[in-house]
Amino acid sequence: MRHTYECPIRWADMDLLGHINNVAYLDYLQEARIATLSAPADGFRRSGPDGVVVVRHEMDFLAPLKFRKRPVLIDSWITEIKAGSFVMASEIYDEGPEGRVVYLRSSSRQAPIVLETEAPRRISPEERAALERYLEPAESRKPLSSAGTSQHVYPLQVRWSDLDPYHHVNNVKYVEYFQEARIQYSMAMHQAGDVFGDFVVARIDVEYLRPTPYRDEPYELHSWISHVGRTSAVFAGEVRDGDTVHARTQVVTVGFDKETQRAAALPADHHLRLTEQLAASGLA
Repeated sequence: MRHTYECPIRWADMDLLGHINNVAYLDYLQEARIATLSAPADGFRRSGPDGVVVVRHEMDFLAPLKFRKRPVLIDSWITEIKAGSFVMASEIYDEGPEGRVVYLRSSSRQAPIVLETEAPRRISPEERAALERYLEPAESRKPLSSAGTSQHVYPLQVRWSDLDPYHHVNNVKYVEYFQEARIQYSMAMHQAGDVFGDFVVARIDVEYLRPTPYRDEPYELHSWISHVGRTSAVFAGEVRDGDTVHARTQVVTVGFDKETQRAAALPADHHLRLTEQLAASGLA
């Protein structure tokens, strides 16, 4: 069984290419996740002494979604239940006369915690029974490498509005942080006279290692290139506090032709700069 959520689309969710920004998708998934866990038969309540935190996100962007008045549909289900965590899969899609159009597939590992101590806890028998109602097998997915060394540092200033009810940076905000750092890194690569092309995000993996609290001084967001292909590149990154890593990511970006709305080879200058960064990281 799957839980279906009708998610409204906002004009502010759009990017420069006229598509829904990849950051907004994670907002949509969060809304669907809360709706699923708040279903009447579910044992995970949104109040009381316990909470649920996200440990890892995996997202594959399959087709661009454009703004419209009607909501988009999100199906959510469970693919794995362990003693202290579970994995929720989701699919953002439309149903039409010609069948289903899928915009994104994702999975999120989540873990229940005791809010007072922020300690993990085991899933209760009642919670397991509620989750098993949505249980379906998962499809395999090839992992991405984050090999390489930092080539760009973005000062990450946490805003008060970035915090969730647990007083940590909300998991959605990390994707926004990595986007800001990726754009700044790309701008730093560009040299006078270079021709750079547009690119879109095809995949995002984020691993959350420890909570990030609010503070006045910025954290450091380190970025580097871990792979370069003819049409794509992988940006790796970490949110760090000194030697302590709070979160890490791998983001697959793909060259994009705005006229055809399809993947395209990266311009020679763009490809060269990415390859130079790959070499600087010791991977070329």
